Amino acid sequence: MRVPGKFYVNNKLEKVIFDELRDHCHRGAFGGFLPAVKQISNVAGLPGIVKHSIAMPDVHAGYGFSIGNVAAFDMSQPTAVVSPGGVGFDINCGVRLIRTNLMYKDIVDIQESLAQTLFDHIPVGVGSKGIIPTNMKDLVSALEMGMDWSIREGYAWPEDKEHCEEYGRMLGADATKVSPRAKKRGLPQMGTLGAGNHYIEIQRVDEIYDKFAAKKMGIFTENQVCVMIHSGSRGLGHQVATDALVQMEAAMERDKIHVNDRQLACALISSQEGKDYLAAMSAAANFAWVNRSSMTFLTRQAFQKIFKGSSADDLDMHVIYDVSHNIAKIEQHNVDGKLMKLLVHRKGSTRAFPPHHPLIPVDYQLIGQPVLIGGTMGTCSYVLTGTDKGMRETFGSTCHGAGRAMSRNRSRKCLDYKQVLQELEKKNISIRVASPKLVMEEAPESYKDVTAVVNTCHQAGISKKCIKLKPVAVVKG
Repeated sequence: MRVPGKFYVNNKLEKVIFDELRDHCHRGAFGGFLPAVKQISNVAGLPGIVKHSIAMPDVHAGYGFSIGNVAAFDMSQPTAVVSPGGVGFDINCGVRLIRTNLMYKDIVDIQESLAQTLFDHIPVGVGSKGIIPTNMKDLVSALEMGMDWSIREGYAWPEDKEHCEEYGRMLGADATKVSPRAKKRGLPQMGTLGAGNHYIEIQRVDEIYDKFAAKKMGIFTENQVCVMIHSGSRGLGHQVATDALVQMEAAMERDKIHVNDRQLACALISSQEGKDYLAAMSAAANFAWVNRSSMTFLTRQAFQKIFKGSSADDLDMHVIYDVSHNIAKIEQHNVDGKLMKLLVHRKGSTRAFPPHHPLIPVDYQLIGQPVLIGGTMGTCSYVLTGTDKGMRETFGSTCHGAGRAMSRNRSRKCLDYKQVLQELEKKNISIRVASPKLVMEEAPESYKDVTAVVNTCHQAGISKKCIKLKPVAVVKG
C-alpha cells in the first residue's frame, strides 16, 4: 500500500463490511469479487495515488475498485494511472431530481394512472429501445456535445444544464475513441431507463432539515412532489469500459505496471491508452446526460398528459440537480497544503463540492452543491449538500446510495418477489416493473440502510443533510 485506506462507517455498517470479508474467507476465496476491504487496500497500492484510498459508508465489492471507493491520482507523476475499474461499467450512472409545484394531495388519487403513464412513456427493462429519433450522426453529436445536443434538438430546457454536474458536457469527449460496437449498442437506447437498480420515482418531501438550502432548490414545504431519475450510459458505457480493459492489459505489460488484482487493469494517464480511455469515457458520460435529459423530456410529457391544460413549465418541472456516481475527472485539490492537479476516480460515490466553489451553479453558491442520494425501492432518498470538510478529507466526495448488503444471486434465492410487491402495496406505493421477478434484487432487504449511510456522512461532516424524500410511485426495468 502506497497510502492508507480510510473508511467512513458506523458500528452497524462496519459489521456489514467485515461480514463480507468473513464470507469471502469461508468460501475459500473462490468465486465473486474480492471483498471491499481487500479492494480498498489494492487500490491504495496503485501508482500515483495520493492521500488515501477512501471507502464511503455504502461501500461494497465491485469490479476491481469497490463500489463506494474514491481515489485520486497525481497527474504530475509520470507513473500515475487511470483505471476503468475505478469508474465502473455503467459510466456516469447518476441521478437527476426534478421538482414540481404539485402537492401529494394533488396526485394521491391519480398516482396509479400517473405511474402507468410514466411507464408507457419511458422504455424500461433489459433490451429496451428508445423512442427518441436518433441516427448515427445524431449519436456522434450527442457523444461530443452532451446536454448541448439535447438543448439544440429541443429535448431539454436551456436552464437544465445550469443545474447539472459539468453543465452536462465533458469537454474532453472524443466520439472517434468510442468503438463502432459501443456506438451500435448505444444507438437504440437513447432515452431508456434500463434495468437493475435504475428507476424513476415520483416522490414527496418527507422532511426538510435545512430550510434555507431547500428554498434555494425550489423546495418549500413537506409533501411537495418531485421526480427522481436514476440511469446511466446503458450498453454504450459498458462497451467503452470493456474495450478499454482489453487495451490496458497490453499496455500494462509494455509499461511494466504491476497490480494486486488483474481487475485493476490500468494505463499511465499520459499514455495513448490512458488518453483514449478518458476521451471515450467522457463521451459515454455525455451519452448518459443526454439519456437522462431525454427521460426528463418524456417525464414532462407524461405529467402534461395527466394534468391537462398545464404545461411542464406551469408545473414548475425544473431540474434541481443532476449528479454522476461513476466517473473520473481532472480536478484541483489541496493536498497537505499544496494545490495539485488530480484525476479523481469516483465509483459509487458522488461529487459534493462546498459553498463558494467555482464549479457549482450561481444560485447554489451559498449552500454548496446539491448531492442526490437514491434509496432502495420503497424506502427513502435524500438531498445533501457539499461541505468544506468533505473538500479537505474526501476530495469533495460523499456516498451515493444505500449500497448492497446482499448479492443479486442471494437476493433471488432468499426473497419472494410477490412478497416484495405486497410490501410496497401496503405502503401505498404504486409500482410498475418490466420484470417482476427481478424486484427481489432491489428489495430493501438486499441493501444497507440508506438513512444509516447518510447519517454517517452527515456526522462525519463530509456532507450535510438537507431534504428527505419518500416514494409515491416507482417505475423499474
